[in-house]
Amino acid sequence: MTDLTNAIVLVTGANGGLGAEFVQQALDRGATKVYATARTPRTWDDERIVPLVLDVTSQASVDAAARAAADTTIVVNNAGVGGSSPLLDTSVEDVERIFATNVFGALRVAKAFAGSLRGGALVDVHSVLSWIALGAGYSASKAAFWSLTNSLRLELAPQGTQVVGAHLGYTDTGMTADLDVEKADPAVIVAAIWDAVEAGEHEVLADQISRDVRAGLSAPLVALYPGLAAAV
Repeated sequence: MTDLTNAIVLVTGANGGLGAEFVQQALDRGATKVYATARTPRTWDDERIVPLVLDVTSQASVDAAARAAADTTIVVNNAGVGGSSPLLDTSVEDVERIFATNVFGALRVAKAFAGSLRGGALVDVHSVLSWIALGAGYSASKAAFWSLTNSLRLELAPQGTQVVGAHLGYTDTGMTADLDVEKADPAVIVAAIWDAVEAGEHEVLADQISRDVRAGLSAPLVALYPGLAAAV
């Protein structure tokens, strides 16, 4: 388990939505400093929050952030981009753009900060769409990120780093602003994730839809994708 008391936390994609909740709730749980990173960091009114430029798609930017925040003990890989247009209607270049942030950017951050996380934690923010392909390129990127997290968990275990994969459904953030669906409260989702970190969990299913889909992965494909039965 990883105690947030006196922790030094770095959050990617910290400007709003889930990111801002990760920042504030880390402080509420006793973190002494939070690096709030983004391509263009926002202004914060708490001296415990350190805005830091970080573009996860740039190795130079990631390396610079790792030097500036070398005292980090917990990293939250929260930065991500959307993109759910059908794959056949989307250019390969656009799918590569999604992977550049959601997969390779997160991996860059994990690699750059691995040495700082001995005895600490890496939190990777996935999605229920890691397990069900309703988001096209976005789903594919989150599935790949989930697999990377599972590998990183094994590789970082010998140095005492807790790696937590967090799965969640639609949450009320800027990324889902245009979707007319039921959405979870970001504060509730982040609280569940921090609870899992402090409890020593490897994975957190932060809402009911994530729990339901995870439980159904052993079912036949037509149970996950009813449309397949109708298409045959």
